[in-house]
Amino acid sequence: MNILDKINRRLSTTQVIALGFILAIFTGAIILSLPISAADRTFTPFIDSLFTSTTSVCVTGLVVVTTATHWSLFGKIVIIILIQLGGLGIISFTTGVMMIIGRKITLRDRLLLEDALNLDTLKGLVKFLRRVFKGTFIAESMGAIGYSFVFIPEYGFIKGVWYSIFHSISAFCNAGIDILGENSLVPYVINPWINIVTMSLIVAGSIGFIVWWDITANVKKLISHEYTLKMALRRLHLHSKISIITTLCLIFGGAVSIFILEYNNTATIGNMSVTSKMMASLFQSVVLRTAGFMTFSQAGLRSTTVLVCLSLMFIGGSSIGTAGGIKTTTFALLVLSTRSTIKGQSHIVVFNKTIPHKTVQKALAVTFVSFLVLILATFTLHMVEGGSLLNAAFETTSAIATVGLSRDFTASLHFIGKLIIIICMYLGRIGPISMAIFFNRQQGNRVYVSYPHEDITVG
Repeated sequence: MNILDKINRRLSTTQVIALGFILAIFTGAIILSLPISAADRTFTPFIDSLFTSTTSVCVTGLVVVTTATHWSLFGKIVIIILIQLGGLGIISFTTGVMMIIGRKITLRDRLLLEDALNLDTLKGLVKFLRRVFKGTFIAESMGAIGYSFVFIPEYGFIKGVWYSIFHSISAFCNAGIDILGENSLVPYVINPWINIVTMSLIVAGSIGFIVWWDITANVKKLISHEYTLKMALRRLHLHSKISIITTLCLIFGGAVSIFILEYNNTATIGNMSVTSKMMASLFQSVVLRTAGFMTFSQAGLRSTTVLVCLSLMFIGGSSIGTAGGIKTTTFALLVLSTRSTIKGQSHIVVFNKTIPHKTVQKALAVTFVSFLVLILATFTLHMVEGGSLLNAAFETTSAIATVGLSRDFTASLHFIGKLIIIICMYLGRIGPISMAIFFNRQQGNRVYVSYPHEDITVG
């Protein structure tokens, strides 16, 4: 047994996943720092290449150099590979390659997959992974075809195809990195086709893979007349119902809020027609689900709108997808738990199903740890960089929730500020809870002791 095997056996699955992301980030950073990766064929400062590699692998979208002009074609190819790698997950991608070359998937590989995909069972993992890869390929291919109707006439065939593929992968993986220039999708703010294709890819990636299969299975039975529409909706799993309902409420609730708050703001959507304002507000609400494309300036947002944006970014997308944040199901559980407490119920009951108490505890832990990390990062960044505290909160939330939107603050960061955002993006991708487990190296048997109960007063 060699040293690598010994190290591999001593690490937990969570630790392997965390180290996998670190390895991918530093490998990407080294490649991006080379002259071949830069458009001017010079070395890129390592902190900038590390930042770019991190934002790509962690599918965030914050950048310190303009992707379209700073990087060469080779550099952009490296970036899109890192985005695809990070979107699927390091372990998922590696296991997929193992499947392609015919290597047997061991029990340890399955345990890694279970942790990487945040599942609670080993049953059908390999089959699930195959469907993830197939679904991702189909979604990104359809997205590239959709973009091509605009990009090919505008940029020519070869460049148009390349732009279509790049932005389809970036949108589906919720990365939000573009190669159009400094203004992202601002030139397409009134282009309904680009808006629809981009929003569809973002939602498809953020809704979660298991929701995909659940919807697909029920639609098939609906088409074959095995189910009526009412029966198909009823047969959806509880996770899918909560994810879909919460996602729709957040998207349309956020869009209405942004539309009202920014209606007369000439720095954002104030000069647009009513229809364009509605489309821009809806797009903004969707990208706040963890994809950093923008169709108008984030620096011009009013303070009240920024608070709405912070809330939507912090919640993020759904579980087992390409999105970040605490996840829609976590937020929904907090709301449902509050409702149950107000109604005097001892358990959370929704759609005639009781949600286990341990799941509620996990939701509370994820939210608390994420919020704690966010507060610490915000104040640290503000102390180091100065400026507006609101801007610091926006950037750190965007990094931790792997969103990628910026109020023109990230590009002006100094060395320490860049490191803070890099750490935030990394923690946001692997999860604060996973990082806490990563440092917990205690092995062996644990002794569980039951102590007497005694209540305390709260509220």
